[in-house]
Amino acid sequence: MFPSLALAYYAIINIAAFIIYGYDKFSAKRGGRRTPESVLLGLSLLGGAFGGLLAMILFRHKTRHTVFWVVNLVGCAVHLYLIFFLFAG
Repeated sequence: MFPSLALAYYAIINIAAFIIYGYDKFSAKRGGRRTPESVLLGLSLLGGAFGGLLAMILFRHKTRHTVFWVVNLVGCAVHLYLIFFLFAG
């Protein structure tokens, strides 16, 4: 049961990260209220790195900020390892 919950968690957090990165890009173009960078990076660190990375590429958002590349790429690697560990054990 635990792997199913973990998979559901990863699905939800990545969808949320993707949507919030996309919303921030939309707000940036419209001059609206922005999502703090700490929230975007926090979502990536908490498991949403795949959604964050996909949103960065598709929306061309935060691609000039090295910290976003590093956090999302390292986050993807760490969470891939954790997912493998959950399902291999």
